[in-house]
Amino acid sequence: MAYILIFITAIFVNNIVLSQFLGICPFLGVSKKVDSALGMGAAVAFVLTLATIVTYLIQKYVLEAFGLEYLQTIAFILVIAALVQMVEIILKKSAPALYQALGVFLPLITTNCCILGVAILVAQGTYATQGLDPNLLTGVVFALSTALGFALALVVFAGIREQLSMMDVPKGMQGMSIALVTAGLLAMAFMGFSGVDNGLKTLFGL
Repeated sequence: MAYILIFITAIFVNNIVLSQFLGICPFLGVSKKVDSALGMGAAVAFVLTLATIVTYLIQKYVLEAFGLEYLQTIAFILVIAALVQMVEIILKKSAPALYQALGVFLPLITTNCCILGVAILVAQGTYATQGLDPNLLTGVVFALSTALGFALALVVFAGIREQLSMMDVPKGMQGMSIALVTAGLLAMAFMGFSGVDNGLKTLFGL
């Protein structure tokens, strides 16, 4: 049940974009079309999950083993950059249309603070709920749940923006202005899930 709690909390209660405000750049930049949003969500999910596994192993068996914890940020950034390059090569060969649709935002995954933030949270073990020890398995569950939360917010936001593009929006609110207002309202909507994690803890006795 603790894994379910991590899953629900990461997606709805502590959504990485709408609650913790990480990954705002791709959230605003790749949310004009649902197709592009789905592609970006899938790419981030793959990189985020794989980066969490690799960075966790590096943290435990290299940095901590040799007393190099102060190199955590640099090491994690290098790992994430390498993984993004790998995803970019794979997409370019297997899905050229999606590669062109993502454009400049695919390399921006390298600097997506969402991925680095989750990797650091998993390495520190601060995400684990009561009664569940932070380890590689729980870290992967948390990373995958966070990625799904990112993808959900991105796709919902893209759908809203597609609808807005067909409406008569006042000239002064067109473009990024209405997008920011919409993002704020979406974040307020997700605030309605606050407290759900405490209710689940009480229900499952955690």
